[in-house]
Amino acid sequence: MPANPKVQNPKTESSPDDPPMRLLKPACRATLTLALVCGAAAGQKLDFNGQASGWLTLNRDTSYQVQTGVRYIPNLSTALPPYLDGELSVNGFVSAQARSLDSLDTDRMAKPYRAWARFSTARLEARAGLQKINFGSATLLRPLQWFDRIDPHDPLGLTDGVYGLLGRCYFQNNANLWAWSLIGNSSPKGWEQIGSERWTPEFGGRAQLSVPRGEIAATYHHRTVDYSQVQKNYVLLDEQDEDRLGVDAKADIGIGLWLEGILSRTTHNLIDGEEGQPVWTRAAVVGADYTLGVGNGVGLLAEHMVAGGAAQPFGRGTDAQVSALMLSYPLSLLDNIRGFVYFDWKNQDLYRFVGWERTLDSWVFSAAVFWNPDRPQGLTGQPNSGAAGGKGLQLMVAFNH
Repeated sequence: MPANPKVQNPKTESSPDDPPMRLLKPACRATLTLALVCGAAAGQKLDFNGQASGWLTLNRDTSYQVQTGVRYIPNLSTALPPYLDGELSVNGFVSAQARSLDSLDTDRMAKPYRAWARFSTARLEARAGLQKINFGSATLLRPLQWFDRIDPHDPLGLTDGVYGLLGRCYFQNNANLWAWSLIGNSSPKGWEQIGSERWTPEFGGRAQLSVPRGEIAATYHHRTVDYSQVQKNYVLLDEQDEDRLGVDAKADIGIGLWLEGILSRTTHNLIDGEEGQPVWTRAAVVGADYTLGVGNGVGLLAEHMVAGGAAQPFGRGTDAQVSALMLSYPLSLLDNIRGFVYFDWKNQDLYRFVGWERTLDSWVFSAAVFWNPDRPQGLTGQPNSGAAGGKGLQLMVAFNH
């Protein structure tokens, strides 16, 4: 499955109505401003860097299609030792897509990418603002991909962030506790199909413990789903509660092994005040990886996921299954080649991707070919977006300064 060109375009990762900088909670804005100003006042040098990238995709599904675009992400960061630091960056891009000479579509956007301030010590950190939050043990098929949309095929690893406050506490036995509260995130994130009610806080937490040869963790999240985003339902209330519980574990016993699973419950409260039948969704992944001592080392990684929904948490439902396999081989210190295969057992669809990457001090070059069904069905590892249809070629170059 290739890195979908639409995934490279942040417009598909979150809609244009994402909260701009002015919608950050006043405390977040004040903390970020204080970190930047105090850092400069204390003689700390502000660090400025950025990433410029461009891509070109040619593919054929039901017809020929060309996509191209350029992106620039400038980043400003500062630190006021020993406790404060902050980061501010913007994602700006211009893209064009055409299926024929007379069907050119263009798009452009500039929006906040990261905007956070952090207080941290050796055992504690608190980070407020627009930030990336991710966790879990799986790599390709991730049930715990709740807040990010990182595509494993994307050499740049781009994803939109979420607005909120994250706290983490670290203990001497390598255990750690997370707690978060999110607000202002109305667009779907992670695996979500429907976004949250923007100004109703979401909250959750995670506990992670070390065990012999590995670690285990449990994660919880609560949000209010905004059904008015999709259509007006005259039976259900527009706002419905959703609760998620996730567990994951990984171990190294010569080969790497991991498990990851979630169970989610969404209420169906009726307008007349009664509670309807809740909707349950569940997903589970088992995976393993190993490096063969051939040449520079052949990396093998395999995962299998079962996911679907039902009227009861463990009852019969609409489960589907996907298997994924990744092979990687470092051709040299600078070059790496990777291949991905996804198989959707329900739809009998096969997704294939082979990519080459060269990484220099400031440059990243990549080229990839893919061969997928003309009409991808969705459950192929990338939340909501899935893979690009048909057969094609993708070229990308990025410059970091």
